[in-house]
Amino acid sequence: MVKGSGSAVKLVGVAKRYADVVAVDHVDLDVKKGEIFGLLGPNGSGKSTLLKIILALVKPDAGSVNVLGINIEKNPVAIKAQTGYVPEVPRLYEFLTGIEYLDFTADLYGVSTTEKRDRINEYLEALELEGREGDMVSAYSLGMKQKIALISALVHKPKLLLLDEPLGGLDPRSAKIIKDLLRELASKGITTIMSTHILEIAQAMCDRIAIMHGGKLLATGNMKELREKAQLPGSNLEEIFLTLTGTSDIKDVVEALMK
Repeated sequence: MVKGSGSAVKLVGVAKRYADVVAVDHVDLDVKKGEIFGLLGPNGSGKSTLLKIILALVKPDAGSVNVLGINIEKNPVAIKAQTGYVPEVPRLYEFLTGIEYLDFTADLYGVSTTEKRDRINEYLEALELEGREGDMVSAYSLGMKQKIALISALVHKPKLLLLDEPLGGLDPRSAKIIKDLLRELASKGITTIMSTHILEIAQAMCDRIAIMHGGKLLATGNMKELREKAQLPGSNLEEIFLTLTGTSDIKDVVEALMK
């Protein structure tokens, strides 16, 4: 991580409600430039909503959001131009071929023809999609669609990556390439905020981690700080997560299922 380089994302008192459901409950968050930041929480904890607020896809009901030095209310388009986003379930244009979809995405971001061709070819080769880029997206497996979504998020060299379950469906080789690439990008000051349910990946990859539950931010910090918060010295992230979210009754649940 590039240290002492300021904030990439800063949220103050951010809240979002859908009817009677509080999705995000007055969250304060400060993610530094060049940081790989993990966002963890049970299903429905508000992670995806928070990512969409940062990307200016969802307008918060309260609070302020500053991304890459830009206030999202004043210039949401500028934020989108500098951000790469992969949702949990990528929705691609299935009537296009893989290369047509990537060309279209790169054109939206204003990538020049020469740069576009070189970058796309490099990613296709690295993620073993060479020879399949002419196939219709509808014919791709889940893992192949995930690779196309990741390439489309990276092709314009964004300063911020927002990734919701980025390694879902990837084979071990491709997952390793993406993990190593994110670390290299971090060394150059590119920030990644990733939401994942795979706690081992979060513990291995992330500089800091935030744990959400019921729309609230329960804890933020590195592993040492999270262990102190949970009062679990020497614990792993799974133990910390289950303790802080109040979901550590696993043994009782399993025993009940076996009756």
